[in-house]
Amino acid sequence: MRTIRVETSAATILLTEAPEPKVRDRQTGEIAKDAVSGEALMTLGVVYIEDGESSLIKVTVPEGGVSEGLNLGAPVSLPGLVARPWESVFNGQQRHGIAFRAAAVTPAAFPAAMGATA
Repeated sequence: MRTIRVETSAATILLTEAPEPKVRDRQTGEIAKDAVSGEALMTLGVVYIEDGESSLIKVTVPEGGVSEGLNLGAPVSLPGLVARPWESVFNGQQRHGIAFRAAAVTPAAFPAAMGATA
């Protein structure tokens, strides 16, 4: 399925859930791996704020792309962020959504405009 690049330069992205291993199979506890590199995958939660609107999203990153120094509530950068639409049938019901994936998650700074006072 096609991936769509997400332009993040005008957005503020705040970490809301610390990175944790992405579970592929909840019954066995198997950790998801990247299909190409075989590297373990991690998921994290962020709030994505742009143009006065916000969305809570889950993002998958390779384990090696998780930087040190990440703090909940702090701004982060998600280089290489892409969105991929998905569909599946689960228990006879059609489900769909958007999966987000980035090459890494790194600490970032608050935009200067956020700290300015009028």
